[in-house]
Amino acid sequence: MMNQSNYEDKLTELLNAAGDIPVPQREKIMFLARRSTEGYKMLQDKISTLQNSLDYLRVGVKYLIFDLEATRRENTELRKQVEQLRGPGNSHTEPDNNPNFE
Repeated sequence: MMNQSNYEDKLTELLNAAGDIPVPQREKIMFLARRSTEGYKMLQDKISTLQNSLDYLRVGVKYLIFDLEATRRENTELRKQVEQLRGPGNSHTEPDNNPNFE
């Protein structure tokens, strides 16, 4: 990937070489160079925005994983408490082992 410095060096090299070209073609090259610079800056802004969005998504996923793990721990603890309240021999009233509650 071309970095900002490399891009500017190549553009300057191109514009310096355009000095020998007749005026109508040079003006067109200058116009295209400006558009290229604008496009490059816009691309860099979009990449930055995308990177920020990915960072936000990573944080969100980490939070969701943390929350899921905490919920699983709480669920396990509550199941143990329910078993203790029921006492021995009352396991026939235990709800089905539904995988959605694990």
